[in-house]
Amino acid sequence: MMYDEILSLDQIKKEPFIIENILWNLQPKDLMEPRLKVDAGVTKVREQIKGYVFYIDTTDKKPTLYLMRHTAMDFAETLAKIDEVPQELLLEAIAENKDKAYFNMYPINGKVESWLRKELGVLTKT
Repeated sequence: MMYDEILSLDQIKKEPFIIENILWNLQPKDLMEPRLKVDAGVTKVREQIKGYVFYIDTTDKKPTLYLMRHTAMDFAETLAKIDEVPQELLLEAIAENKDKAYFNMYPINGKVESWLRKELGVLTKT
């Protein structure tokens, strides 16, 4: 499924398939890892990644929360921009994850995840 526009939080709330397939523990860097790695002569195959990943982008002056769709064929696209999240939560997540930055993208932290779960009606971790 390809999207012609960036979705909003309200639009994401109406998409149970997206909500059910959010990969809460994945970080932006995980998506960029090579599919195959050779280590000490042994080829290791990365586990397939398919689902949706939240990340914080700091390319602009104001940090922004996005939702990315990632397919089993390693195609990725930005699906949604979440404007409603409090800026102080994003700034705290960036500070907490400063060593996990990857091309101006940061993973969310527990507080941002809790806020998102509440907004999306996903109150328990699966």
